[in-house]
Amino acid sequence: MKELSHYDARGRAQMVDVSSKAETRRTAIAQAFVRIKPSVLRKLPKNPKGNPLEVARFAGISAAKRTSDLIPMCHPLMLSHVDVEAEIEARGVRITARVSTTSQTGVEMEALTAAAVAALTVYDMTKALDKSIEIQDVFLIQKTGGKSGDFKR
Repeated sequence: MKELSHYDARGRAQMVDVSSKAETRRTAIAQAFVRIKPSVLRKLPKNPKGNPLEVARFAGISAAKRTSDLIPMCHPLMLSHVDVEAEIEARGVRITARVSTTSQTGVEMEALTAAAVAALTVYDMTKALDKSIEIQDVFLIQKTGGKSGDFKR
């Protein structure tokens, strides 16, 4: 079984020392799903607060860039690219976040943070219409690069 890298020999939480790792290209794709009633989905284009999907995209991009401010042991990273898509489906809105960098550590947390914050933003922009909206299925879809290799769900 692998050891958890964010703990030292005494069991204290620590930021992983990545100084000996080579910089490589790393990517991650994550998603979140916002379950919304069809009656509310139909009203999205007329939202008086603005287009919730576009605001969610911007929120997700901003969140990816601030991940290390939110997750204590994340390294601040210079991101090469962040893209967030928010697409209406029959039962809600699917958020997909893609993040890339050339660094000594991966961007999985940045992609997950982008997807989660974009989903929260959709909720914030639509909660006046329905408080029962659910944020579901926040997970990593794929990651490339780094010592642990590639992953695809």
